[in-house]
Amino acid sequence: MVTTTEQQTAAAIEIDCDALIGVFTNFLQFDVANGGASGDTIVTYWTQVKQYLEWCRENAIDPREATRETIKIYRWHLAEQRGYKPSTIGVKLTAVSRLYDAAVEYGLMGGNPAWGVKPPTESIDPAARITYLEQAEATVLLKSIETRAPLQTWRDKLLLGVMTLEGTRTVEMHRLNIGDVVRQGDRVGVRVSSKRHLRVVPLTPQLAHIMEAYLTALRGSGFDSMVDSPLLLNLSNYGRGERLSRRGIRQVVDKYLQATNLKYMEGRTLSAHSLRHTAGTLALRNGASLRQVQDLLGHADPRTTAIYAHVGDRWENNPALKVGIDLL
Repeated sequence: MVTTTEQQTAAAIEIDCDALIGVFTNFLQFDVANGGASGDTIVTYWTQVKQYLEWCRENAIDPREATRETIKIYRWHLAEQRGYKPSTIGVKLTAVSRLYDAAVEYGLMGGNPAWGVKPPTESIDPAARITYLEQAEATVLLKSIETRAPLQTWRDKLLLGVMTLEGTRTVEMHRLNIGDVVRQGDRVGVRVSSKRHLRVVPLTPQLAHIMEAYLTALRGSGFDSMVDSPLLLNLSNYGRGERLSRRGIRQVVDKYLQATNLKYMEGRTLSAHSLRHTAGTLALRNGASLRQVQDLLGHADPRTTAIYAHVGDRWENNPALKVGIDLL
C-alpha cells in the first residue's frame, strides 16, 4: 500500500519534472543550434530526456536534486541493465546534459550534474565500424538499377548514385525538395541540410544527367514541381506521391543490395549508411585530398574523415608488406 508520504514525494517529483520539461522546451526552441535545431535533433533530445525522467520517477529520484553520482548510476543502468552500447549511452548522456543546461540557463538549478560524465570506454577499432563497397562492387550495384517504370528507375538511380558517389546521409536525401536542386551554368548540385549547416553537394555530369531525366519524368507523370515539393517521392501504391521516408530510402537501398548479393557477405553486412562510407573510402583511395572529402561529406571534424583514410591504408600500406619474408 502506498503511504501518504510516498504519494506526496511522487507528486513533488512530478511537479519538478514538469518544471524541467517546461524550461527544456524553451531551451530546445531558442537555444539549441542558436534556435535552429532540426526536427530530428529535437525529437532525439526529447526521446532521451523522457527516458531519463522516467528512470528518475521509477527510482523516486527528484531530477532537480540529481548529483554527479546520480548520473553515474544512470550510466551504469544504461550499460549493465539495459545493455546499450557506449556510443548509444553517449547520445543519451548528451541529452541529459542538455536538460540540465536548460535548468541552469533558466535558473532552476545552480549547476549541471551531468557535466563531464562520459560514456563507458569503447574498446573497438573505429575503422571496424566502416562497411563499404569496393569499387567493382559499387559498379555492380549502380549498374543493376532498372525497373519496369521509368520514373522509379530514374529515382532509384539518382538516390543510390548520389549516396554512393557523393556520400549524402539518408536523412539528407529524405529532406531534399525540388528547390534544393542548384544550377550554376551547366553544373548541377543539391543543397543538403546536414547536422550543423547547409552545404551544396556538386553532382558529377552523369548524376546531373540522371537528375534532369528524373525531374522530366516527374513532370511528365503529373507530380508537383514547386520549390517546396519533395524531390524523392514514394512511388508505391501506399503513400504514392508523398515524400520518400528515411525508412523507405533504406528499403530501396536494401532491395538493390540484396538483388546483387551485396547485402550480406562474410565478415560484413552493408546498409544504406555503408554507401556514405563507400563514397569517403573510394574518394580518398582514388586521390582526393582529406580536405576535399571532409567538405563533400560535411564532416565538422577532420578526424572523422581520417577514419576512411585509415581503412584504406591498413590494407594497401600495411608495413608488414615491406618486410619481404617469403612464407610459402
